Amino acid sequence: MANVDGHYVDNKKLLKELTVYVKAVKKAKKKGEPKPRISEYIGECILLISNKLCNRPNFINYPFREEMIGDGIENCLMYIHNFNPDTSKNAFAYITQIIYWAFVRRITKEKTHLYTKHKVLQRSMIFDELSTSNEWDDETAQAYFENEHMNEFVENFEQTVLKKKQKKRKSKLEALIEDDA
Repeated sequence: MANVDGHYVDNKKLLKELTVYVKAVKKAKKKGEPKPRISEYIGECILLISNKLCNRPNFINYPFREEMIGDGIENCLMYIHNFNPDTSKNAFAYITQIIYWAFVRRITKEKTHLYTKHKVLQRSMIFDELSTSNEWDDETAQAYFENEHMNEFVENFEQTVLKKKQKKRKSKLEALIEDDA
């Protein structure tokens, strides 16, 4: 699959295939027919880009990497027809961006699920009872460590959400002031 330049995806060939596909989608839409399937080469490229991107340092340590790859592929299949060969000649970058943002959305979802899980455990007071226990066996020590890690995660997550809300409010306020001027 690697091309002559040593790259794992031949951007010129991908651009040609994607241009043909986009034209076929437009033709099918005019006729009222369903979208055609992508070519095998486009599918292989999507899979290669997803796997390669998932191995980058900013994504490699997540335990839900398979879900990230699946989301990336799914998003590509949903939005590949929006590629415009008249405005961009870099099909590789288009696909990579779709996959990248699918990964980011998956990470956000997983962190939100983890936050909810930790918050429920925090509120159940199970860990507070363990931390005040006089018996410190291996299991209690492990639970106490997890409690500290969980509290730190919950606090960081809540601070991040608060910062995003404040930033959003600030930009809305600035937009209102700009409209009034």
